[in-house]
Amino acid sequence: MDSQSPDMKTRPEGPVRAPSAVPIDDAALPYEVDALDVRGRLVRLGPALDDILTKHDYPAPVGKLLGEAIVLTTLLGSALKFEGRFILQAQTDGPVSFLVVDYKAPDQLRAYARFDASRLGTAKDSGALLGRGHLAMTIDQGPDMSRYQGLVALDGGSLEDAAHEYFLRSEQIPTRVRLAVGEEWRSNDGGRHRWRAGGMLMQFLPKAPERARQADLHPGDAPEGAEVHAVAEDDAWVEARSLVETVEDVELIDPELSGERLLYRLFHERGVRVFKPLVLKAQCSCSRDAVAAMLKSFSPDDRAAMVKDDKVVVTCEFCSSVYDFTPDEAGVEDA
Repeated sequence: MDSQSPDMKTRPEGPVRAPSAVPIDDAALPYEVDALDVRGRLVRLGPALDDILTKHDYPAPVGKLLGEAIVLTTLLGSALKFEGRFILQAQTDGPVSFLVVDYKAPDQLRAYARFDASRLGTAKDSGALLGRGHLAMTIDQGPDMSRYQGLVALDGGSLEDAAHEYFLRSEQIPTRVRLAVGEEWRSNDGGRHRWRAGGMLMQFLPKAPERARQADLHPGDAPEGAEVHAVAEDDAWVEARSLVETVEDVELIDPELSGERLLYRLFHERGVRVFKPLVLKAQCSCSRDAVAAMLKSFSPDDRAAMVKDDKVVVTCEFCSSVYDFTPDEAGVEDA
């Protein structure tokens, strides 16, 4: 391998401006490092994440796992260029048997998880909490368009591992993902702990596609001694990936460190360009009309079985909003 790839570029003569020192929470910051042919997004979540997680009072390990899923979904969903949805959903045999994150373009987030408290035990990391199952990533372009879905097996690894596997198998784009979630405590905040999260996605997108070639997938049960196809990684990608791997969790969630300063720390020798951040918010799409329409999709017998104390009560699993209906409003027929 040459010491420098043919298409690698030198550092720009100078920065257009200094990196902003003002941190921005609940935002996705697109960036690119032209000299290394990489692009990506840096996500910081504060109040929006805290709003989603505290609505359900999750145990800390479950909140951290769902927070990681929310960051991963935001990193991917914020790339949508149309009015649609990016949905991440995991179904597993682990203590957290189900989780879903719904990103509605351009800027709305909601999420929830189901878990068995009796099985949480000492499970702390995402691999132990999820166990074995599958992770589905769905792009929903609207009612008149077909859906795209990618599936990744979960086998005790982390959500970062699953994301890397997804890009290797489905997108075949060299990609690095970093996720971090933590709780912040400040003495002037009444002793309340608040959730924070950060994440980073970086992809190698050179003009010459042969530079982005990756090794073939593991041959699985190939005969012993079978030659495994090896591909030398491009120098630019090796450098960029090595820099991102130095990022610590605390840097991704530090409320005093701006996203621009973090990117400058990483890529100042090569030059990094940032674009207008996308501001995000926690917002559920449920409504009384939507719930009423959902009730009408059930059979008359099912609707009748929902009546308790002369009313039908529906609680949104995403935002915990409660909707009360009289039997007549719920479409329950008179006996």
